[in-house]
Amino acid sequence: MPKTNEKSSPASCLGQEVQLTNSPNGHALLNRNIFSPDSQWIVYDVRSQDSNFDGDRIEKVHIQTKEVVLLYKAANHAKVGAASYHPFKNKVAFIHGPEFPTEEYNYSASRRYGAVVDEKNPLQAVNLDARDVTAPFTPGALRGGTHVHIWHPDGTMMSYTYEDDVLAEIKQETAKQDMNIRNIGVTAFHKQVKVHPGERNLDGAFSVLVTKTNANARPGSDDIIKALEETWIGKDGYLKKDGSRQKKALAFQGIIRDLAGNEITEVYRVDLPDDLTSPGESGPLEGSSTQRPQPPKGVLQTRLTFTSGQKHPGIQGPRHWLRTSPDGASIAYLAKDDEGIVQIWIVPTVGGTPKQATHNAFSLQTCFSWSPDGEFFAYAADNSLFKTKIADGSTTRLTPKAADSEAILPLWVCYSPDGKNIGYLKNVRYPNSSKTYPQIFCFQFQ
Repeated sequence: MPKTNEKSSPASCLGQEVQLTNSPNGHALLNRNIFSPDSQWIVYDVRSQDSNFDGDRIEKVHIQTKEVVLLYKAANHAKVGAASYHPFKNKVAFIHGPEFPTEEYNYSASRRYGAVVDEKNPLQAVNLDARDVTAPFTPGALRGGTHVHIWHPDGTMMSYTYEDDVLAEIKQETAKQDMNIRNIGVTAFHKQVKVHPGERNLDGAFSVLVTKTNANARPGSDDIIKALEETWIGKDGYLKKDGSRQKKALAFQGIIRDLAGNEITEVYRVDLPDDLTSPGESGPLEGSSTQRPQPPKGVLQTRLTFTSGQKHPGIQGPRHWLRTSPDGASIAYLAKDDEGIVQIWIVPTVGGTPKQATHNAFSLQTCFSWSPDGEFFAYAADNSLFKTKIADGSTTRLTPKAADSEAILPLWVCYSPDGKNIGYLKNVRYPNSSKTYPQIFCFQFQ
């Protein structure tokens, strides 16, 4: 297929770009579930820049009236961010940093947890994942930090990346000693866990790790050094090759070592059993002072892509979370084509040969979003917002090409549940100032 199968329809015929916020505060969005279930609000945090977790509020803005509503304000010097809406309830999950932080104990990847605020009771948050950092550890409680909390489409579970605080200071992994490695965790809301009293311990819902990692991964094997940037597969799982349905499964990025010892990021799938409470063969759910928490019995981890022999191997491009089709049959990711251009690729969830979905003459500059009807991808490239029709690869430029300083920021391009809006961030320079602040924009289809 030739490069750039781009339609030339004027952007004004397709919809309009609307700036929703205009304040000296910075704004940050999550990479999905930023719209309320009715598609009328966008939820966000107020950190100054993405790299600075310094915001203390979770707010929402209406996409038509631009009204701003405060949902939660952190107390006791804690910081909050990365907010996401429940798929069908007016509830918002977000990262919560430690209260009463000290020089010795402050915000970090292993010292954060999930919290949820119900819009019926604004400003009142409840803890999400159970946490126990003092031995003896508790089954169903993790011992570290959770990050980017992603609701399952049925609202019964949540996934996230995880780092272990108990093992955070260990710098070398041995046969008898694990070190802290990023993994994927899951919280199941049907069961609550009460942990024994201890500083920084928190009661919460039943939480486990579901990925298996190894810092000393064998070159050329399917062992993964790190698991990250996951997504739930489909609205109701996926159909296996035997015709049965796997109801709960995640796709994620796993970092491996090829035969030469080079690190390559590949697509993995992990199938979850109905019961997450039984420990597996590798060890206890809660781990130990020398071992990470281990996956439950029945968890099955499978590698789906094998790209070490390609000209540009592995997942590449802007940081992004994997996406799946609504029916769960396909998983999408970013990688380079033979010319070194970052494109969207699709691999069957049951395994198979990846297929290139975009054929642009320019690389994607941002993460991407799969439309709710399963027909389009939305993303930014060439300093514009685009959508690509998956069936034939035709690409439509939705906004005029912007200056570099006004390009859409990399981590946030997200469809609304009704498919009629796309939310994202752009830097805005204020009059008589050299400073720019990330503000929320929304492309509204006609």
